[in-house]
Amino acid sequence: MGIQIWAGKGFESQKALRFFQERRVQAQRVDLLRYGMGRRELESVLAVVGLDALVDRQGAAFAASAVRYSDRADLMLAALLEDPRLLKAPIVRDGPRRATVGYCPDVWKTWLAEDQTG
Repeated sequence: MGIQIWAGKGFESQKALRFFQERRVQAQRVDLLRYGMGRRELESVLAVVGLDALVDRQGAAFAASAVRYSDRADLMLAALLEDPRLLKAPIVRDGPRRATVGYCPDVWKTWLAEDQTG
């Protein structure tokens, strides 16, 4: 299992990190606000969860962004790459086909169970 967690400073990010630590699962933590996400990583997560799940439309960064007036996915993707504050956190990815946004312990438990049996 290759868990990657793009974590912000919020409580949900802390809970996600703690979830995997308590289960002694190796997870690569990436500071979302400092490093953002690479294009391929973002596209991989986007393919699984969709654009609406990734964008933090309630955040101050989105309210201040000109992209809030656009419905074009290509402009939104460019904005997400440029300003990681527009992303919801945490973003948890396990390979190219499994990803979540936010605190999703039930989904992660399923991943862990599948990895133990398969």
